[in-house]
Amino acid sequence: MKSKRKSGKIPLVTAGEQNQGVAEFIAYDDELKIYENHLTIDMFCNCFYRNYKFLCDDNILVLLPKIDIGNKSLLFMTSVINKDKAKFGYEKQYRQKSFAEHKIKLPITASGEIDFEFMESFVAELEAERVAELEAYLASASLKDYELTADELSALSKFENYNWGEFRIGDLFEIKTPKKRFDANKIKFGGLYPYVVRTSINNGIRGYITENTDFLNEKNTISFGQDTATMFYQKSEYFTGDKIKVFKLKDYELNSKIANFLISVMTKAFSNFSWGSSFFNVKVLNEVKILLPLNKNGEIDFEFMNNFIKAIKKLVIKDVVLYTDNKIKATKSIVSSNQ
Repeated sequence: MKSKRKSGKIPLVTAGEQNQGVAEFIAYDDELKIYENHLTIDMFCNCFYRNYKFLCDDNILVLLPKIDIGNKSLLFMTSVINKDKAKFGYEKQYRQKSFAEHKIKLPITASGEIDFEFMESFVAELEAERVAELEAYLASASLKDYELTADELSALSKFENYNWGEFRIGDLFEIKTPKKRFDANKIKFGGLYPYVVRTSINNGIRGYITENTDFLNEKNTISFGQDTATMFYQKSEYFTGDKIKVFKLKDYELNSKIANFLISVMTKAFSNFSWGSSFFNVKVLNEVKILLPLNKNGEIDFEFMNNFIKAIKKLVIKDVVLYTDNKIKATKSIVSSNQ
């Protein structure tokens, strides 16, 4: 079935929390049913409300409301259902029987009926509050300036036709083994320094710990999960868990923008490697080749990388700013009408 899928525009939902479980976008497949405006629950009890057309892979339960329920009430319900995620995992998976036995608590009216009006109003006010916080953050962090500079525009326009060269990762990076591996089961969280593991979320940071600072890894490096190929730029010194390598750029000071560019091209280079692959050992990693932009002197063009990532960031911020402005206008009227 999977080998027959063609790329398209319809989200395919599968089990997982990352990207709300959307694994890829495919063309319409008549073997799968199209859903819209429903809740989904996967095998780990990850629940999401989807207000768009989507297809489902295995291990997904689709909840079809028996009555007309507003989208904010559905969002309220997802948060309630997700409170029970800790009860499920690979050992105990969320299945049809789990759903049949699953009970949740919802607000009720004085007459004992589900209070949908309260849920709609509660989520609307919460949404307005969060959007206002986002607007304040964008302003304080000077992120509302999304106008592209001449250099950034140039980087975008020249990207596809730029001069590129091939480089060994081992020539670019010094790949280090952390001085000490810290077992997650033997440490206490709530400390000062990031604890980086092989997770694909939260920049690889599982929490913060305080240990002997002699074992800290350098800041401005890239953490690499050996059996997951998860890579993140680490701006601060950090401790690590099992099977983490540290990539230190040899001849240039790494910053977040250049790191993000390098991570994207390395991710592409590793795309043919399988999860848990033994090929992610240092000897093989050193030999992997990636393509990088070159300046007129035939050297790696770090300035181009910096401008390109800044341009991409501004394009994304522009969408966020416009979304925020429109959302605030829409939600203010809802909030005022409920006061």
